[in-house]
Amino acid sequence: MLSLLELQHAARLLATLPELPLRRIKQAQGENAVILVFEGKAGKYQLLISGSPRFARISITDSIKDSAGSERPASSFLEYLRAHLAGSFVTGMEVFREDRQLRLNFQSQSGPLVLVLSILGARSNIYLLDSEGNLVHSLRPLDDTRRELKIGSPWINPVGILPSEGEDRWGDVPDELYLEAIEKHYSRLEREHSIEFLARRIELAIKKEIGFLDRKLVNLREDFGNAQKAEEHRYKGELLKGILHTVKPGDDIASATDYETGETVEIPLDTKISPAANLESYFAQYQKETRGVAMIRQQIENVDVARSDLEGIQRRIQGMLQNEPDISELEKIAAQPKIHRLIHRYASGKKIVSAPAKSSFKKDLPSRLMPKRYRTQDGLEIWVGKSDEGNDYLTTRLARGNDLFFHLEGYPGSHVILRTEGRTDPPSEALLDACELAVHFSKLKNAGSADVHVAPVKEVKKPRGAKPGLVYVRKGKTIRLKRNAKRLESILAGRLDD
Repeated sequence: MLSLLELQHAARLLATLPELPLRRIKQAQGENAVILVFEGKAGKYQLLISGSPRFARISITDSIKDSAGSERPASSFLEYLRAHLAGSFVTGMEVFREDRQLRLNFQSQSGPLVLVLSILGARSNIYLLDSEGNLVHSLRPLDDTRRELKIGSPWINPVGILPSEGEDRWGDVPDELYLEAIEKHYSRLEREHSIEFLARRIELAIKKEIGFLDRKLVNLREDFGNAQKAEEHRYKGELLKGILHTVKPGDDIASATDYETGETVEIPLDTKISPAANLESYFAQYQKETRGVAMIRQQIENVDVARSDLEGIQRRIQGMLQNEPDISELEKIAAQPKIHRLIHRYASGKKIVSAPAKSSFKKDLPSRLMPKRYRTQDGLEIWVGKSDEGNDYLTTRLARGNDLFFHLEGYPGSHVILRTEGRTDPPSEALLDACELAVHFSKLKNAGSADVHVAPVKEVKKPRGAKPGLVYVRKGKTIRLKRNAKRLESILAGRLDD
């Protein structure tokens, strides 16, 4: 930011500029700066005024583009200036007292107005005062700069004086180049800061996502190992088929001889179902696990590819930073859909925390009550009950009132909870992910479409004396879900540690 001596020097030079009408007001690429374009028969110049916490200044520029073509809308302060200052003239300027406050007096069609550049370090700002000295608008929020000021109330000068007037870093620069020298210096610093900040945001988001993918790979490889047990179910099913005529209803175990090895193999049975149903169960489990192996293998390959792509972007950014990086190249990387999503998810500074935390699950809950947890592309979590008791505990104890409850209408299945983190408008993709899981963990898991009931958890009650897993839903809506294999695969791949 400018010192008092530099601000006074700049003000003296600005007073010598030709008196031209203010034709346009533009928003500079930085969020805390505006450009006033003065133009007439006597010439043209662009005055940049910045209330940036780091780079507050006033200077002359001809290279900074306004943000009209960007997606960022003009600030309300900029729109107010356009409405009230366009066509006005500067009638005077001064550095107020022995402080870093530059006042530019304008004569507009609606009367006198004063633009105040206040350079106070992190509390720097630009203010607009009316003819009576009342504050009518500010570039930055007052809560971030001077909380004692109020819109519509009289302007109050900041308390205290500068500890020193500082030095004039461009004292040896000819007057005709002084204001341009200020801009050249600070535009370079802003560019370097923007590059560093954007690169850091991208790298932070990528680093966190790679960590998540590494944890996902651990889970997938564990699931892959479990799924590879399919052959054992086929083997026992074949042995059981050969001795099925000898098995009696209610037997909890059957013994069969493996004629290739001569060994006797014991085959556990479910006493609640018939011998034929046990045989069918072994082959059904074999088919399920066989399908699971192929799906998990594909998921592992997808995660490996995603991780490799992110590491490639990491190396690209690191290589750019070793030279003189172009901010536009970094912006292109940040604009890539997958990187844009990651920045939005991770670089906001907000840590997504589930409550109760994962560590409290393992410490306090038995395994049968711990829900399966999945993360959506939007960073929300979906919890799925593992058993009837787990369904009860999830819906009545773990879930919060504004979380959403998902369950198939008229069919048994797991309770599914979308953790909304208090949001009343969770993303539609997260809703569909939760619907997919509700169908997947139900008796209709192979259906092409299904009706899924959705309601806030606060509208879900458990009747007194009801059996485990049975709840009563008072309100809500029904979502007609058309199954999507890719969506299901994606959310299953988002399994978190449990």
